[in-house]
Amino acid sequence: MQRTLRIALGQINTTLGDINLNIQKMQDYIHESQKLDVDILAFPELAITGYPPEDLLLKPQFVADSVRGIRTLARYCKNIIVVAGFVDFKADNFNAAAVIDNGQIIDVYHKIHLPNYSVFDEERYFSAGSRIPVYKAKDFLFGVNICEDIWYPYAPTYIQALNSAELIININASPFHIGKYEFKKKMLCTRANDASSFIAYVNLVGGQDELVFDGGSMVIDPQGDIISNAGRFKEHLLICDINLDDVIAKRLKDPRYRKPRFVEQSQNVTLIETDYQRKDKYKAIEDTGITIEICEEEEIFNALITGTRDYVLKNGFKKVCLGLSGGIDSAIVAVIAVEALGKDNVDCIFMPSIYTSKQSRDDVYQLAKNLGIHIIEIPISDIFDSYLKTLAPFFKDTNPDITEENIQSRIRGNILMAWSNKFGNLVLTTGNKSEMSVGYATLYGDMAGGFAVIKDVSKTNVYRICRWLNKKHQYDFIPQSILTKAPTAELKENQKDTDTLPPYDTLDKLIEAYIENDVDVHSLLNIIDDTAELRRVLRMIDKSEYKRRQAPLGIKITKRSFGRDRRYPITNKYDIFNSRDMP
Repeated sequence: MQRTLRIALGQINTTLGDINLNIQKMQDYIHESQKLDVDILAFPELAITGYPPEDLLLKPQFVADSVRGIRTLARYCKNIIVVAGFVDFKADNFNAAAVIDNGQIIDVYHKIHLPNYSVFDEERYFSAGSRIPVYKAKDFLFGVNICEDIWYPYAPTYIQALNSAELIININASPFHIGKYEFKKKMLCTRANDASSFIAYVNLVGGQDELVFDGGSMVIDPQGDIISNAGRFKEHLLICDINLDDVIAKRLKDPRYRKPRFVEQSQNVTLIETDYQRKDKYKAIEDTGITIEICEEEEIFNALITGTRDYVLKNGFKKVCLGLSGGIDSAIVAVIAVEALGKDNVDCIFMPSIYTSKQSRDDVYQLAKNLGIHIIEIPISDIFDSYLKTLAPFFKDTNPDITEENIQSRIRGNILMAWSNKFGNLVLTTGNKSEMSVGYATLYGDMAGGFAVIKDVSKTNVYRICRWLNKKHQYDFIPQSILTKAPTAELKENQKDTDTLPPYDTLDKLIEAYIENDVDVHSLLNIIDDTAELRRVLRMIDKSEYKRRQAPLGIKITKRSFGRDRRYPITNKYDIFNSRDMP
């Protein structure tokens, strides 16, 4: 008779710091799992507190509440093994996983590998664990580790497998960026195959400030094949039955598994026994199988919706407002806002000037019709004239320039902030990564607001998402003219973005190379082969850091976003063109 084990992965959306709410959500999943005869249920990394707690971890009261929280959770775990992340304290803070059996915490695992790169700075807050445990029930063994631990090919995952663990449970708070999910799947499948073990990977879902967690929890068999996975960007209780005898069958045929047995003697492996007995039989459950993969455009779009919804709602707002201009950036932000919050919670304000074209006006109202939203129109021409009249005595010997352009942008920013103050809406800014990279934005103007939805989305990706949306809706959901007209800020007569910037397809390649990949100047010249032009654009990027530091935070989409992910000094004199090996 085969040894079947029913496991469940609780892919939940936590609220950082709301320990009682997080426990209640976990309690609901525990109750559901108990009804469905689940043997082991796992929740994400730091599920009790939410992730990342950052400097809340420096508050002893916060850490004490986390410890009390996991003890409270344990009381609900009858006739089931539960693994859940929390902050533990043993002379210092530890990123920990509690292993709970039938209402008792039988062990606490401390994360060994602490990430300290990109958006992570866990070495600032945690001590690293050193003990590698394996847990023995009546007739099966399993191991537990946390997030970064499984990215290392040797310890602790492989060591746990060498010590006969048939299932490795890896709990995570792994943030999203483009391409990471596919890379992660390959890594996890490799780990399962190398360890000849089942791997149960559970990930957090939801938004936390600029980070988005995409879920994508999965169960992988000893051959390295995904046998069940959860959807992404949504909560899910994934339940999967595994045949533990598949591990024995794989290991008997795998000579790699026999050769390194001697390493057991040199590892600090702790065997912890539990009285847990697998269920004799299980209620029938719906086979969740494998969820449908999504394309990159949908992946980005879902991440933006998740990040926007959770930032707005978790910070206590109910409604948002934004300026709708007739351009593609404000169009996609309006779509995201409506998807995230519902059309009744999105105020779109159209603020035309003397430079606003009829086409832009038509596009604004057509998009509003498609979205089912009401447009609030507040012209700015009279306000702009008042500014010019007031400043005329001081500007009389000067020619119009960017000053007058920025005044219009700041008028619009003031109107949006006034709307926010009066009605309590959170202002969404609409600038994209391409513009933010080169500073093609106005401080206290179009940069004014509380959340920058597409701050890390390039202009070319904005177009890609809009075209994908139209294909999905099977009509010009985003009016076609928005997609085809030349990008313009409409702050002066016949203005085009290309008056100031390279074409966006070229600029975005440069941004990816220079900002995300830090390539050398020779490689950059393959993108813009005019040294003077390249120098001009790079200077725009470098000199705009002071603007980016004052911008609202926005959702991380790329592997290297502005803000906590890229820490570039404002005051510095480094010039890559002064390198000695420059031609």
